[in-house]
Amino acid sequence: MSIISVFKKKTKKTLFTTPSHNGKICIFHKFYQWYKNDISEVDAYNPQEALQKAEKRASEIYKTKSTHFLTNGSTSGILAAVLASCKKGDKLLIWEKSHKCHKHAGILAGANIVEYELPFNEEWGIYEPLSGEKLETLLNTEKPKAIIVTTPSYEGIVSDVKKFSNICKKCNVIFIADEAHGALYPFSENLPQSAVKYADFTVQSLHKTAGGINPTALLHSNSDLDIKSALDLISTTSPSYPMLATIEANINFLNSKRGKKKIEELIKNIQNLKTKLANLEFYGDDITKILIKKEGLTGYELSEILYEKFGIEDEKTNEKSTMLLTGIGTTKEKLEKLKKLTKI
Repeated sequence: MSIISVFKKKTKKTLFTTPSHNGKICIFHKFYQWYKNDISEVDAYNPQEALQKAEKRASEIYKTKSTHFLTNGSTSGILAAVLASCKKGDKLLIWEKSHKCHKHAGILAGANIVEYELPFNEEWGIYEPLSGEKLETLLNTEKPKAIIVTTPSYEGIVSDVKKFSNICKKCNVIFIADEAHGALYPFSENLPQSAVKYADFTVQSLHKTAGGINPTALLHSNSDLDIKSALDLISTTSPSYPMLATIEANINFLNSKRGKKKIEELIKNIQNLKTKLANLEFYGDDITKILIKKEGLTGYELSEILYEKFGIEDEKTNEKSTMLLTGIGTTKEKLEKLKKLTKI
């Protein structure tokens, strides 16, 4: 099978997976537009100045010291944040089951990587965050230079980022938040609190829930550390300007009245849906991650029923529960299809 054949392959399944834009919300999502707009920095008029202005405007929107556009996903943001934070031999704390880029970042920095555990929720088959007390104990025991915290988790479980920030400052530890799955948080009071204004560095994936194309992302900094030089170490000198343009457009949309209205509509539609599905149990801090389970069924059995009987593909499944991912491109009509689950 060729790469292009993958894109030609269609599915009749209803996808509650990444990316959440459904091919409708993102900018420049048609292949022909890429060819038409795929220019080099030589062909563009002062592209670096335009990018700097766009990132400065984004920083004002997010209220950060700086915000940087990423065209290699949240992975590149994590790598840069660790490279800016840690020197060879510095201790870096990461969750033992975190995304592989956390460990890779420590390796590239030459850091001494120490893995920490999170409490496990046996009833739902997912991990819960550390309490503030346990975080403080961990930092005082290990005395790291930096810690990476994944918040929210894949399933939408969030950490108390404000408390974590205060504890990290008290312990003189750099706080890096992997908020890849929380890009909508800064734009709604009805979603969990974002780490953007609390962590030293916060990484967000626009493509997962916020309507961006793969693999657009953001790196936010509230630190005086030289994050720009760290980004230069891992970034191409030939960036994709069409992708950068979609990031700018994506942020402007999220920050617009129309964009915020769309987020609130999504939240309201999911709330209404939950009232119709009394036969299922729900869990989680982030309503856009619909984590469900059904008494008498394992998560894998539930996932198979969703796929085979109702034509619905979930994002992630474990032994106890199944997670359906939604985002800014998830329409009311799409959510209505989940009402079929009353028949399980």
